[in-house]
Amino acid sequence: MTALTRDDIVSVLKPAKDTAVMEILATGATREEFIEAYAWMQNDEALLNAGRTLPSGRIGEVIAILQAVEDDEAPGMAPPGEY
Repeated sequence: MTALTRDDIVSVLKPAKDTAVMEILATGATREEFIEAYAWMQNDEALLNAGRTLPSGRIGEVIAILQAVEDDEAPGMAPPGEY
């Protein structure tokens, strides 16, 4: 297992917010776990259809962080209370 670095994360998440990078690094995930989490974010349906079980542990933590980043960047979404 290879240690995950800031450069690994930034090379995938462009642009990458420093807070998200720090949160991902804090999970202790390896480079391989980060790549798997990113793959789940890109196409979870294909992985489920291939018989893969839903991720948990560090991969699940990274997915939650990536999902929060994606939700924050959703286009056309007004901040709460601004309609």
